[in-house]
Amino acid sequence: MASLKDLRARIASVKSTQKITKAMQMVAAAKLKRAQEAAEAARPYAQRMAAVIGNLADSVGVGEGGPRLLAGTGSDQTHLVVVLTAERGLCGGFNGNVAKLARTKILSLQADGKDVKVLTIGKKGNDSLKREFGKIIVDHIDLRGEKELNGEVAGRIGRQITDMYEDGAFDVCSFIYAEFKNVLSQKPVSQQLIPAVAPEDAPKVDLKGATYLYEPGETEILEALLPRYLNTQILSALLESSAGEQGARMTAMDNATRNAGEMIDSLNLTYNRARQAQITTELTEIISGAEAL
Repeated sequence: MASLKDLRARIASVKSTQKITKAMQMVAAAKLKRAQEAAEAARPYAQRMAAVIGNLADSVGVGEGGPRLLAGTGSDQTHLVVVLTAERGLCGGFNGNVAKLARTKILSLQADGKDVKVLTIGKKGNDSLKREFGKIIVDHIDLRGEKELNGEVAGRIGRQITDMYEDGAFDVCSFIYAEFKNVLSQKPVSQQLIPAVAPEDAPKVDLKGATYLYEPGETEILEALLPRYLNTQILSALLESSAGEQGARMTAMDNATRNAGEMIDSLNLTYNRARQAQITTELTEIISGAEAL
């Protein structure tokens, strides 16, 4: 059984940890509000952009004459899997769930005989995947120096991906990230970026039988809009992931604070029992000594 001194030291240590987890919970809650507002504000624009691209693509048709970002290379042999996770931990299973979906996606493609390349965004995803797929990780993007996730950051990531595509590095690109549902739920999803495909939940524009004429033309408009659409989807994923990270961290730190409180109660009970036993033993020894006299 631990001594009273050891128990006091452990109680003090757990109380210090509880203060840290409580502070981290409050910081995550403050950041979550801003991140959630940014993610929710970006959704309508991203969905509307996807609807426009979908309607233009239906008008033009996917063929050899269409933009490469839409028509593809004519092959699906080489896949680039972009994995977006957080730069920091202490957010429950947030990073692990995204890495798990990425691992399943990679193994499934490899089982189908596809060549797979991995681009990681976020330290935790890179750390998790490099142990098993280190040989196929072609690059890593570090966002720790970014004070704000905005269109400029998304544009740099988008340019890097499109440059790789234009150089023939891959045929199909999929983006894996955690979609923010609420504080308790962040759903890992996989979205195809290249060739551009509108998400299944993208709203449809009802033309009501009308015929639209595009100037200068559907193909030219698509060539201008597709890179912007790609950047929009990347920015939306960054904001969703950021909100999900803060929500997961707030929940994890709340649970940690509660667990620390329960541990402190248990240690205090053990300490009081040990102290009472020690006092009883000392009294017994004093009484026994007095009777011996």
